[in-house]
Amino acid sequence: MFTGIVESMGVLESKQAHGSNVDFWFSSPFTDELKVDQSVAHNGICLTVVEIKSPQYRVTAIQETLQKTNLGDLAVGHKVNLERCMPANGRFDGHIVQGHVDLTGICTSIKTHDGSWEYHFQYPAGHVTVEKGSICVNGTSLTVVESGVDTFSVAIIPYTYEHTIFHQLNVGDRVNLEFDILGKYMQKLLARQLAQ
Repeated sequence: MFTGIVESMGVLESKQAHGSNVDFWFSSPFTDELKVDQSVAHNGICLTVVEIKSPQYRVTAIQETLQKTNLGDLAVGHKVNLERCMPANGRFDGHIVQGHVDLTGICTSIKTHDGSWEYHFQYPAGHVTVEKGSICVNGTSLTVVESGVDTFSVAIIPYTYEHTIFHQLNVGDRVNLEFDILGKYMQKLLARQLAQ
């Protein structure tokens, strides 16, 4: 389990296809602390470390992961948000994040507000956001500012802008979205009740 509090940024050093799978080699500030079989969230995607050759480590993505996320969009040199699993004795600073991306959305606008930024996103209908609720964008736990049927916005403070990949995000870019797990359960239960 993750919290959506980005620990550091990593850099994609190389990638190579093997059948329908793709191996990704990343470098990170904490590569030396990793171990094989450890789970690490990459832009919100939970991937297993399968090989370490410091300062780089390798993860493998299967076809389903590549289809449902923006992982395949990454080019060598691109940065990613990284978070290791939350330790049992750690603080819960973000919200419950599973590392299971629901779908990708599109950044539709970026507005500057004299020291902060407002990002707007659109996504395929079927999921729900609520104002002041939680959303995970590229592995970052954020609070929804405005919520529409298939749109939402978030506000980004300077620290988050500098210490996550939000500073390299452009209008038109795809982002990984994981909706709040409690909201997903409520939505499914309500749909089930309405169907009866």
